[in-house]
Amino acid sequence: MPPSATSLRAALVALLKERSLRLGEYTLSSGRKSHYYIDARLTTMSAQGLEIIGLLGVSMIAEAIWNARLVGGLTLGADPMAYSISLASRKAPPIFDAFVVRKEPKAHGTQRKIEGCFTEGSRVVVVEDVITTGGSALTAIKAVEDARGVVVGVLGVVDRMEGGRAAIEKAGYPVLTMVTIRDLGVEPDMSAS
Repeated sequence: MPPSATSLRAALVALLKERSLRLGEYTLSSGRKSHYYIDARLTTMSAQGLEIIGLLGVSMIAEAIWNARLVGGLTLGADPMAYSISLASRKAPPIFDAFVVRKEPKAHGTQRKIEGCFTEGSRVVVVEDVITTGGSALTAIKAVEDARGVVVGVLGVVDRMEGGRAAIEKAGYPVLTMVTIRDLGVEPDMSAS
């Protein structure tokens, strides 16, 4: 019997606190300052993190009844999430295959922007490790829709609670996150909201 969503979330919170959360003064990719930083890859690329995120992701997507066939998003943050959810789905269906959205299309070969199991008409969940502004998820959504895919929802590991979720929802997509920054014991940067 697989672990409950509650126990998986608790394990994810503990792992994120141990590996990924840093307190101090940081400059984010947007240029904005923050009193904390989350290097989610230290969790999402760890063996334990891959297992937790895979099982929790399958559970959350199934519970949302999004009826998706694929999971993926903008490389690099989404990659370990997509692969872990895909693998976990083999033992706890429904089964999801994975895809990756390149930041730039390949200049050779098929010249695709989306790699992996994506095909036109695919129903997909866009995944993202940390949702801050929502920009990465919205970029992935545009690529999927440009390739004639159907985005049924967005799943994030951590919501920084700084407007990203609202931006994605305003664009018309439901959003689920595994944890929020408050779950990690940190208040969101209020200057960002």
